[in-house]
Amino acid sequence: MLLLRSLPFPRRVRPAWFALSAAGAATLLVAGCTGTGQPKSAGQTPIASAPARLWPDRPPAPPPPPDKSGQDGPSPLPGLPRVPSGNIRTLGAIDVVKAQIAEDARQQTPAFDKATERRIARCAAEPKRCPVRAPEYQDLTHDGKDELIVGIEGSEHTVAIWAYMIRGGVVNRILDTAGTPLSVEVSDGDLIMREPTSSSGYEMRTVHTWDDKQQTMEIRAMEFDRAVSSPVPRRTR
Repeated sequence: MLLLRSLPFPRRVRPAWFALSAAGAATLLVAGCTGTGQPKSAGQTPIASAPARLWPDRPPAPPPPPDKSGQDGPSPLPGLPRVPSGNIRTLGAIDVVKAQIAEDARQQTPAFDKATERRIARCAAEPKRCPVRAPEYQDLTHDGKDELIVGIEGSEHTVAIWAYMIRGGVVNRILDTAGTPLSVEVSDGDLIMREPTSSSGYEMRTVHTWDDKQQTMEIRAMEFDRAVSSPVPRRTR
């Protein structure tokens, strides 16, 4: 192998000569050595090329109009008692869901069909048929307090996911979404829902994260991802 030895260059060395020497040394190091100590070429380096833009004369599409389907901020939920302590665990999840259904009816924006609403109304009498999942509590807003997350089973394997926080003693909804999830999880305050797709081996991954400016959970990412959810085990007879 070729060994480079440090030599004491005089201060009058011309910069161009030094740059040439350094470039030559670097070339020898990159080229490598043969078994006999002779330099060996590493081959031609591929030349990077800039992306080729197709149809550059085509005018770009205009930006889409603002999405008005979601909420513009936290939605206060009337019909529930104030919670001065700020502890949302003191409220019953079914009571929160019923109050939300009543508010949606007043706003003429029902989330469920009448059959699902009747099942929710009879949750206390028929708990096994209740479509409301067990409540979950997670700190979604990074304020050190838990928020309430409820899931309500709908038709065609859909699940409505609502999240609530207490603001000034008033219950506010900060997340209103729905899907056909394979899994739902919370990671570092992000609510992540994975849904099936028609592409084998891939899932749709949607991440909702707290937006301090909007004071709601907003979509931060929506992307196809490699399937990681475990298949539902089949029942054996």
